[in-house]
Amino acid sequence: MRMIDKVYNILLDLEIKNKSGVSAIEISKKLDLDRSTISRYLNLLYKDKKINKMDGRPVLYKSIKNNTVIPFTTKTSNISNSLDKLAGAKQSLSIPIEKAKAAIIYPPKGLHTLLLGETGVGKSLFAEQMYEYAKDVDVLDDNAPFIRFNCADYANNPSLLTAQIFGVKRGAFTGADSDKEGLLKQADNGVLFLDEIHRLTPEGQEMLFTYIDKGFFRPLGETAKNIYVNVRIIAATTEDPDSYLLQTFSRRIPMVIRLPSLSERSLEERYFLIESFIREESRRIGKSIYINRNSIISFLLYDCPNNIGQLKSDIQLSCAKAFLNYKANINNYLIINQGDIPNHVRKGLLYLNEYRNEVNELLSSTYDVLKYSEIEEPPLRLIHEEENISEDFYNIIENKIDSLKISGMDESDINEILNIDIESHFQKYIGEISERYKKEEINKVVSTSVLNLVEEILILAQKNLNIDYDERIYFGLSFHLERSIERIKNGEKIYNPKLNFIRINYEDEFIFAMKIAKLIDRKFGIETPVDEIGYLAMFFSSEYFRDRKEEKPKIKIIVAMHGRTTASSMVEVVNTLIGTEFVVALDMPLSMKPQIMYEITKNCVQEIHRGRGIILMVDMGSLTNFGHMITEETGIEVRTVDMVSTLMVLDIARKAFMGYAIDEIFDPIIMSHGSYVKNPRKENVILAACFTGDGLAKGIEDLVVNRINSKNIRIITMNIVDEIKPEDRILQMENRYNILAIISAVDIHVGLIPFISAIDIFSKGGEEILDDIIAESEMYDKIWDSLKDHLKYLNSDLIIKDLKYLLNGIEKKLNFRIGKDVKMGIALHICFMIDNLLSGEKTREFENLENFKSIYSNEVNIVRKEFMILKDNYEVEISDNEIAYIVKLFIENNICV
Repeated sequence: MRMIDKVYNILLDLEIKNKSGVSAIEISKKLDLDRSTISRYLNLLYKDKKINKMDGRPVLYKSIKNNTVIPFTTKTSNISNSLDKLAGAKQSLSIPIEKAKAAIIYPPKGLHTLLLGETGVGKSLFAEQMYEYAKDVDVLDDNAPFIRFNCADYANNPSLLTAQIFGVKRGAFTGADSDKEGLLKQADNGVLFLDEIHRLTPEGQEMLFTYIDKGFFRPLGETAKNIYVNVRIIAATTEDPDSYLLQTFSRRIPMVIRLPSLSERSLEERYFLIESFIREESRRIGKSIYINRNSIISFLLYDCPNNIGQLKSDIQLSCAKAFLNYKANINNYLIINQGDIPNHVRKGLLYLNEYRNEVNELLSSTYDVLKYSEIEEPPLRLIHEEENISEDFYNIIENKIDSLKISGMDESDINEILNIDIESHFQKYIGEISERYKKEEINKVVSTSVLNLVEEILILAQKNLNIDYDERIYFGLSFHLERSIERIKNGEKIYNPKLNFIRINYEDEFIFAMKIAKLIDRKFGIETPVDEIGYLAMFFSSEYFRDRKEEKPKIKIIVAMHGRTTASSMVEVVNTLIGTEFVVALDMPLSMKPQIMYEITKNCVQEIHRGRGIILMVDMGSLTNFGHMITEETGIEVRTVDMVSTLMVLDIARKAFMGYAIDEIFDPIIMSHGSYVKNPRKENVILAACFTGDGLAKGIEDLVVNRINSKNIRIITMNIVDEIKPEDRILQMENRYNILAIISAVDIHVGLIPFISAIDIFSKGGEEILDDIIAESEMYDKIWDSLKDHLKYLNSDLIIKDLKYLLNGIEKKLNFRIGKDVKMGIALHICFMIDNLLSGEKTREFENLENFKSIYSNEVNIVRKEFMILKDNYEVEISDNEIAYIVKLFIENNICV
């Protein structure tokens, strides 16, 4: 038995008693081996996901039960179902996976599904994982069939193609010598996956949608007997379904899922796919496979028009060539070099400059050569994963070198092939230490003498290298020196694979490290070796450790005014007083056309926007309309303030410079200055929602459009299976639209937006429901027109939205119904009432208020409660006098029978 297997078995034995986990020391005692050797094997087991590792002192390990891996999976742990194991499940495949889950679990028998995507995007694999997911969630039995059929295989023989799917009755066509059961029957109580469905003839499509509609079909040539089955259809095509599939068939596939091409997927996802394919080839060949870093980069970046299928094929070809070189003894181990990969793949390196940051981030923790193995237990992967900082830095390096020696490389090959990225390790090492310890706690693990020395060293570093270092290097250097001094005293060897590189590239830091090495030697009576001096130099070399503060992005300010220098003069004063060039000036000469100024302003907004919004400060005229136009066109939040003065710009700029949020700046403007540009009227829309956005929603749209004719209402269809919940998307849409109602077969309740069941819309009274929606919309449009120029303190667009919810809520709670004209009058009254309250005016007295409240106590309480929305939103106190007046208007005008 190999040593690594012994370590794993001892772990299993010990954890029976130690439920919380087993330490390396406990296993080392059992096997009579040193702790660092045991730690090396435990880390290899951890990297292979055979065991879990719990941070702490000491680090504890536990086995992982029932560890299974499927091809093309991500490295995400705690995955509970087959679909979520796919590479990109949290990224480009998140929406397709959510749709697939909805299709599988939709009652009572799921939704038939059409997969769209280019050749090689993984449609077959996705269909298989949908089937596995159905078993995971107990929708299908574990022994349910999964039948795969490619319609292209029989495209030249339409009769045989149809017969394969539906079966055939003897004599149906020449050569049909006996009855034959079709794939649809074989897939009963399971899944039938029909690839290249566009190759199915129109007659075959009609037969298939007959089954989808009625649950039965007839074999080819059968005229009387119906065959009933329960089969979920997953179809796939590379073509535009509108061009190749019958509309009658397409309408019966309610769930359409488009899978992204390889070029649309992230480099991280592509990297996982590359790893998976290389491991698969390692398993086929029966040998570990090495690949150099440049080859990995080539596979990451090359143009791969045939997607995942081509990527897999190119990797197989490269593995085959590397295997031939290995067998011919050209290489001592099976390694993929640049010469082994196809020329079109090698061209991927040409794109490195364009993607350098992404590639460096993705491969920051890898060596120059990586190793993959599926036959060894565990597979030896030369990739830094979660490193245990409780093990000292030297042991980590030694363990990695030992791992390479175990693989068969001699020391010269190790030094030549592997460039251990010391700086990358230092970044992680020091970053993790600084997160784990506070300055007052470090003395528990590092001696006072070492801490005092580190403080002295950092003062010298500041003088000699003219650089300020933050507390991360204080922590990291303290831990490092504590172990380094102990190691030197014990006579243990220190090895630095990058010593010559450090000497050449970090000359100043290396000279400084030689000086502080003398300090260390004098203080602790040791002799610091040159390899250790190289490590000390690295602590002072990387930009990563130097003092730097990352500032959060701030809201940007633009001042745009008429005149050649009006804005520039104002902004110059403001920036001088703030002390930095923070505010941007845009001058608009009187001869400049508004269209040109708009483009200048829009481009400026896009250039300076940093994700937190823009405040546009203007004087008058066409400039006041630019803000909402830019927001509509670019999606960037632009708030506009008009009639500005220098003091106003200074006040707002000061707050923005200090990091205030846009609402924190803008809300006081409304209350104190009263000078802001109100939003234009929002477009009236009705949302029609269904699972795909194309089925039921389109039917609702057709019905509603015909009914409302040329009214000022637009119908927006939406699917309810998306990466964002429909409720959240609707809340976002409220910022842009006045949503009159939501119509859907599935209940969707968002705030106080009226929800209407699709069943009601299509029923006999549907036209009356639509008429009420249209009439109410027209009423509120009239209110908006009446109010927009007369309210002093209220935003008419916002108050109308609140009014609609308020009045509808009162009607519903009181079980009253009032006429549209009366409702309009009440709405206008409430608007001016709130506006007056904000101005400080007192409300009028209601005659015999107490007597009225005693008679209509229930109604008064209901209306008072509904008015809380206005009280909270506008911070006004609405007296019982006003409440009673509103109640009286409702009672006197109630037309509900």
